[in-house]
Amino acid sequence: MAPPYSWMSTEEVQLQTLTLTLIPGLPNDVASLILAFIPYSHQSRLKSVSKSWKLFLSSGTLIYLRQSLLLSSARSHLLCIFPQDPSISSPYLFDPKNLAWRELPAMPCNPHAYGLCNFTSVSVGPHLYVIGGSLFDTRSFPLDRPCSSSSTFRFNFLNWKWESLSSMLSPRGSFACAVIPNSNKIVVAGGGSRHPMYGAAGSRMSSVEMYDIGKDEWVPLDGLPRFRAGCVGFFVGNGEEKEFWVMGGYGECRTISGVFPVDEYYKDAVVMELKSGGKWREVGDMWEEGERRMLGKIVVLEGDGWHVPAIFMLDRGDIFRYDMASNQWLKETSVPRKASDESSVGFVALDGELHVLTLLDGIKLPDTRKLRRNKRSAALLLQIYHPKKERWRSVITKPPFNRPLNFRMAVICAIGL
Repeated sequence: MAPPYSWMSTEEVQLQTLTLTLIPGLPNDVASLILAFIPYSHQSRLKSVSKSWKLFLSSGTLIYLRQSLLLSSARSHLLCIFPQDPSISSPYLFDPKNLAWRELPAMPCNPHAYGLCNFTSVSVGPHLYVIGGSLFDTRSFPLDRPCSSSSTFRFNFLNWKWESLSSMLSPRGSFACAVIPNSNKIVVAGGGSRHPMYGAAGSRMSSVEMYDIGKDEWVPLDGLPRFRAGCVGFFVGNGEEKEFWVMGGYGECRTISGVFPVDEYYKDAVVMELKSGGKWREVGDMWEEGERRMLGKIVVLEGDGWHVPAIFMLDRGDIFRYDMASNQWLKETSVPRKASDESSVGFVALDGELHVLTLLDGIKLPDTRKLRRNKRSAALLLQIYHPKKERWRSVITKPPFNRPLNFRMAVICAIGL
């Protein structure tokens, strides 16, 4: 059951040839399977047991075994949090079950570009992808305006290294992105050159493209019916029935009194039917005028127990579920402890549950329970909702960041290792 030698370093080959013994009295193949069941967040602490354990627990063999032998439900479900520009500030893995943090290496740095944000991060197998985004480039003019990035990076947990991949055909930030189920392909749609520092500035686009992981190649697909940035994307269905949904976002902008730019947000969705050759159809408005200004933060729950993906939206402290039959958002529940700044809240789906992330400094607490405000050491509150059990629970952790998380710019991605 051991992986082929082409996957392994010299130290790993030594383990497979019994030069070093993992567990006395057991063949290394059996011992490696036993160690593979150790939760990912516990592995670092066990490296000091012996030289052989350190080599094995640091190797790509371990990740390979966990990916190939363990069911998705048995893997460690982790959050990868990018607190800011990943080329200058390292992302971190966080295990909500064990409240354990682990730092990842910073991405390769481009000396001409800085301030990367509005990128998208997705996981496929033992790999983490960082795609596109908005940044400042010292080679462009004007220097105080952002430009879009077409770069694609991948972090490989097998060798613990970042890799630079083929660039997108069109640079973009604030775009829809999703992994095609049961395939090694990623689809991106829309986007522009938006940066949080400049409201309603930048371009919008309608182009769509697909990345083939095996070929390291981007190919164009049929474009969106109209310009759309700041949108979200996800897949529904399997086999030939797969559909790529793109919701919300903004198109043109208008000005108030001819001075202040304001985005015009969409209330509808568009759907690409893959079986029809990638043609788009439009879905009508999802809410009435005055009900809400824009789409909230969207996450998708899928996997065991879900016949179709369940789509949830966090909007002003309430969580809604999308009903495809009626094309409406129906209220599911309310967050027990709402943040005072509702725009600076993280929302992510992980292991069949919805996670709402807020800094404790940003939570409304009674005066007798207020914590001392220490921005550097602000605790992170995770309020976790289980849709099937309709139950809330919460955990508090101390993040290792040097500054408080800003969820307007931070990027969060789920990964199973």
